[in-house]
Parts: sequence; C-alpha cells; structure tokens
Amino acid sequence: MEFLIQVLAGAMVGFAIGVTGVGGGSLMTPFLLLLGYPAPVAIGTDLFYAGITKVGGAVAHHRRNHVAWPIVLYLAAGSIPAAIAVHVFLLDALFQNSALFEEVLTRSLGAMLIVTCLILVLRNRLPKVPRSYVRESFFLTWVTGVFLGVCVTLSSVGAGAFGAAVLLMLHSRLSAVRIVGTDIAHAVPLTLIAGLGYLGGGFVDPVLLLSLLLGSLPAIHLGTRVGHLLPERILRVALVMILGSLGLYYSLFV
Repeated sequence: MEFLIQVLAGAMVGFAIGVTGVGGGSLMTPFLLLLGYPAPVAIGTDLFYAGITKVGGAVAHHRRNHVAWPIVLYLAAGSIPAAIAVHVFLLDALFQNSALFEEVLTRSLGAMLIVTCLILVLRNRLPKVPRSYVRESFFLTWVTGVFLGVCVTLSSVGAGAFGAAVLLMLHSRLSAVRIVGTDIAHAVPLTLIAGLGYLGGGFVDPVLLLSLLLGSLPAIHLGTRVGHLLPERILRVALVMILGSLGLYYSLFV
C-alpha cells in the first residue's frame, strides 16, 4: 500500500510538472515532506529523481541543437564545485546534528520556493543584459552557476524555473527553446552530483525513487499532451499560491 501511495504521489507531481513546466524540485520535495519524509531523504531522493527525469529531455534537446554547450560549461564550472563544497564544508559537518541539519535544509527549501514563486510572477518583467555585454554575460553565468550549485544542493530547487529565468536575462539572444534546452542539460549533472553527497550519507531512498519514477514518467508525458487543454492562467495562479504558501511555511514556521 505504501508503494502504491508513492507511485500515485509521483503521478500527481509528474502531471503537474507536465502541465505547468515547473521543475520537479519545487513540487516534489515539498510533497515528500508533507508525506512525512525527513528533509535530507526528501531532498536527496528528489535530486536523483530530477537528474534521471531530465536525461531524456537533455538528449532530445541536444539532438535538435537546442543546447548552448558553452553556456552549460560556464554554469557547470560554477555549480559543480559549489555543490561539492556545500557537501564537504557545510552539510557533512552537520550530519551529526540532525536537528540543525533538518532546519538548514527546510529553511533553504522555503527560501527557494519563495524565489521560484517570485520568478513565476515576474518572469515577463525581468531585466535583460544587453547583447553587446558578452564578456559580462558569461562571467555572470559562472556566478549564477555558483549560486545554483549552493541552492540546488541545499534545497533541490533552482535548476528549473529560476535557472531558466536567469539565463533568459543573461542571454536574451537565445531563443526560448534553447534557453530551456540549455537549462535542462546543465541540471542533469548538477542534480546527480549534488545527490551523490546525500547518497553517501544514506539519505537517498531507492524504493521511494523507483516508485516516484514509475508514477511520474508516464504522468509527465500525459501532462505535456493535455496541458494545452487546461486553463494555464488559473493553473499558474494556483501554483504560485501553493509555492508561496509552502515557502513561507518552511521559511518561518518549521
């Protein structure tokens, strides 16, 4: 029965991802916390879930030449070392103090949910770096990678909506589909490497991961096919309200 509930939970979140396009971290991790999983297990398992589910998308975008690989390399040059540093110098030092460990992760999750909520609200009003500022854009891309490495490792949130929004600001010359493809291609190694630290600490539940994948993969496909039939504006508003409420809850009250 528990395995069936996990499969259904994965299906629900997967369908929401397919319809709204919002990254799995901002939906799956809070959902797992609501189901009673400890924050390290929820985040660690979700990082592997995100990496695995995005592999197919990254390959598909690469085949269609929708990935700007130089930008992926600049992002990864910042995010991968940052993710490793967070595990080595911060999280590993807190493993022996589970209460503090949980608090750091839940409050980081709450903060990133609020940021994601604001991105969804302001996505059409964000300023863009002028196209002539190429050198500045790539330096800021590296800085963005560092920020994403820290945030994704601490919360599993950031590699989706937030990453795509920042890329749109820094590299406005790219088409929307190349922004999405580049963001997905970068998210795969980042989430998997960030997840390895949790796996080493015993905070990845393989049975939970399998059940989430079994439920979510077909549901994501279904959501992408029927999404255009649903009222997108209403769904977006509902999503913003849910993410904002969860963000405030995990930031202030947990």
